[in-house]
Amino acid sequence: MTINKRKKVTKYRGHVTHGGGHRKKRRGAGSRGGRGNAGTGKRASHKKAGISRKLGGYGFTSKKISPGRAINVGYFTAVKVEKLVNAGKAVKEGEIYVINLKKLRYGKLLSTGNTKLKLKIIVASCSAGAEEKIKAAGGEVVLEETPLKSEKSSEKVEESNDSENSKEESSEEKTEAQRSETSGASKAKPST
Repeated sequence: MTINKRKKVTKYRGHVTHGGGHRKKRRGAGSRGGRGNAGTGKRASHKKAGISRKLGGYGFTSKKISPGRAINVGYFTAVKVEKLVNAGKAVKEGEIYVINLKKLRYGKLLSTGNTKLKLKIIVASCSAGAEEKIKAAGGEVVLEETPLKSEKSSEKVEESNDSENSKEESSEEKTEAQRSETSGASKAKPST
């Protein structure tokens, strides 16, 4: 059913300025100090230059880190996979194509679309539907675990401890060698 809607202008008929106040107000751009950035000049400064007139900013920017870009199963057509192999970004092992999505700068595999190729996809995270579709085509999904920040820091601490221990051992060996040299030299000196 169509609705015959009355135009807004009809309610202004018979009123000279159509809701614009005094008849002089809407002429040109006088009451607002010019159009655009006019009035930001040397003397009058009706508008302050470089200051945006946006009001009402609120909220904050989330610092949540996304897992990275996502790619769909449907992307992997025969043509695109062959292009990846030719470019050296994927490897063909027999009938299976091995694709490391981390090297392609993707962090997640999603399930939109279908593929008939046998793919072995190495990825950080994957949806359940995507994994089912890849397995149904005769491939597999290998989830590559990314270490958490706490694990990384503990690994660095262990490495630094190992390096400190090796430095201490080498310094102890050097001091023992120096002691043996000095004792040997004192025995070799003739007494006077």
